[in-house]
Amino acid sequence: MTAAMFQLPALGFIRSPYKQKFAIPRQPGLIPEAQGELVLHPPYADDAIVRGIEAFSHLWLVFIFHETADKGWSPLVRPPRLGGNSKKGVFATRATFRPNPIGLSVVKLEGVSRRGELLVLHLSGIDLLDGTPVIDIKPYLPYADALPDARGCFADAAP
Repeated sequence: MTAAMFQLPALGFIRSPYKQKFAIPRQPGLIPEAQGELVLHPPYADDAIVRGIEAFSHLWLVFIFHETADKGWSPLVRPPRLGGNSKKGVFATRATFRPNPIGLSVVKLEGVSRRGELLVLHLSGIDLLDGTPVIDIKPYLPYADALPDARGCFADAAP
């Protein structure tokens, strides 16, 4: 089997207070007050595309690590949680230098509004760089997404 190539359009872009990657919290929810927006552009700015979304308190955002995508990837990385002193396999981390520069973040949905032809999802607890392209949105399902018996290796507790 050969590797397939996919082209995924950005549904919209993040507007956040984080203009540089060094200011961003290392994980979502660490700064619950961090406000941002996901601005959906046509053709994804259709009210029908978010019908029912406000019934969910949180969303998963699938996004592109656009600032590091062109820098390549590495099979071994140095997680900041380990002080940069120990290497782990990239798939054992949430490092940005991945074979496919795709990230996943859970955010709190604060509301939905319209801004002309744009549809805006108001978010909090974000950990995303301003301008981040979002390629998918999924509702957070507490019964399936919160696994209290899961292990977190070197990142078992919040920093």
